[in-house]
Amino acid sequence: MRDLLAIANGRAGGARGEATRVALEVLRAGARVEVSEPGEPAELAGVLRRARGRLPVVLGGDGSVHALVAAAARLGRLGGLADDDSPAFEFAIVPLGTGNDLARTLGLPFDPAAAARVVLDGRPRELDVLVDDTGGVVVNAVHLGIGAEAGRLALPLKPRLGRLAYPVGSAMAGASARGWRLRVAVDGEVLAGGGRRVLMAALGNGVTVGGGAPLAPSARPDDGQVDVVVSFSTGWRARVGFATALVRGRHPERHDVVQARGRAVVVVADEPIALNADGELSTLHTARRWTVLHHAARVFVPA
Repeated sequence: MRDLLAIANGRAGGARGEATRVALEVLRAGARVEVSEPGEPAELAGVLRRARGRLPVVLGGDGSVHALVAAAARLGRLGGLADDDSPAFEFAIVPLGTGNDLARTLGLPFDPAAAARVVLDGRPRELDVLVDDTGGVVVNAVHLGIGAEAGRLALPLKPRLGRLAYPVGSAMAGASARGWRLRVAVDGEVLAGGGRRVLMAALGNGVTVGGGAPLAPSARPDDGQVDVVVSFSTGWRARVGFATALVRGRHPERHDVVQARGRAVVVVADEPIALNADGELSTLHTARRWTVLHHAARVFVPA
């Protein structure tokens, strides 16, 4: 019988609290389960350090997966991080978040009981992880520009507007966005040289963001490369056209969108720009380099 470390949000109530209860019930029927409810992401490294021999199982969304993998990185447990022979970090996901975009790419069920059964009966699948030169990680996607700016504007609105905060933030960002001066290079090849304003630059390890928008339609999270998409759709008609095409995954066909694939991406910001990495918001002021760690992790998927 397998030993599991279930990492849950102890403050979750309502529907998410019930989903957590259902998932734990299924897991306990087929494994020995220890439950951890860390109060802050910074506590996860200590939780992992004390739980060697147990398979970590995230009961949450992309942000929770991001926090777990970031903790593994701080402990040097990602495959290829310390040296080429270091083993992959193995974990599982019961997707209980809002967007669950990595789970979508991996084909995980959203029903908590079905997802828990995948933890017990599924197979491990290799997973690439992006690491940056500040020590950060990305498991699903990182994007800069209009989408991240919408998230930044929505953040203070959430206490009053709840789920309506992001649509309102998107409208505010879309109304004011003129684009940003960015330079983007993929494996040394220039994709954006700074001469044109950029609406969005995105690196996709997974396919979707925002609960299903196919930002990187051709991405595969285990192929050793990251898909890079840059949009120059800065006029108001172009912004509307880009948004419409993005919903259908047809934006790479636009004349004002360029894309590439590679193992190393450098973004240089000539002005501050909002950045969203797996739902974590920050601001890029200068430059950052992301590198693919091929098969740095393994995650359980349906057999």
